[in-house]
Amino acid sequence: MNTTLAGLGAVTRAELSKLARRPAAWALLGTAVTLNQIFAYVIPYFAYRGDTTGDFADGGSTPEQLLAGMMPSALLANTVGAFAVFVGALALVLGALVTGSEHTGGTLKTLLTQRPGHATVAIGQVLAVVVAVGVGVVVLTLTGAASAVVVGLAEGQSLVWPSIGDLASGLGAGWVIVAMWGAIGAALGAFLRAVAMPIGLGVVWILAIENLITAVSRSTLTSLAGLRDVLPGVNSGSLLGSILPSNGGEGAPGVNTLVDGSRGLVTVFAYVVVAVVAAAFVTSRRDVA
Repeated sequence: MNTTLAGLGAVTRAELSKLARRPAAWALLGTAVTLNQIFAYVIPYFAYRGDTTGDFADGGSTPEQLLAGMMPSALLANTVGAFAVFVGALALVLGALVTGSEHTGGTLKTLLTQRPGHATVAIGQVLAVVVAVGVGVVVLTLTGAASAVVVGLAEGQSLVWPSIGDLASGLGAGWVIVAMWGAIGAALGAFLRAVAMPIGLGVVWILAIENLITAVSRSTLTSLAGLRDVLPGVNSGSLLGSILPSNGGEGAPGVNTLVDGSRGLVTVFAYVVVAVVAAAFVTSRRDVA
């Protein structure tokens, strides 16, 4: 048992070291930070300082509401609001890169000759993805906090922060969500032994197929509601919907209340476990000699 855990820890550390040296991983993190800054702070700030008679005003956001949405009190919503869709898609890409590139690069056989078993390698790779996306959550939180402080000081506002408990529970839920998408991407990469196809299929699923099923289940085929309520995106969006305050307007993309928040958390965590088991199973059953 101790030997297995030691091997698992060694694989996880090695994968994290590889990720730290991989430009694609930094590009994904930079993309997530850039998108978060643009949509949570840059665009709202220019709308607040400029003409608010356009789309923002049409959506019911007054200048005061725009400013309040950039304050430290809104840090949690600004950080995890996009995890159900956009940041989740980036996490899926990262997971597919970690496992799929071992097959496309022909390095899995070499890795397995270093003594770790097939399942140990696969689980270690998924754990590395989970840790990496957790680091990404921390980075997004810190950059968002910095922007909120800058805006607050520039506009002479009081800096009121969310409680430690709210931040811990909200960011923890966000971590589970991006960990789910990353683990699914890793499982797809291991199953398809590729990078491009898992990324393509995963992103199309997140951005299109789940939205289509959700829309159809609400209108013409209500019998699909049962299927809809077990989908990963619906449950991650419902989990976010249960922890993020409602401002009375349109929520972030993918955030919903289609299922109960506690059920969403259990389902999201279950997807993480299933993805880990699936990645370990397909890797252990595969002959790479």
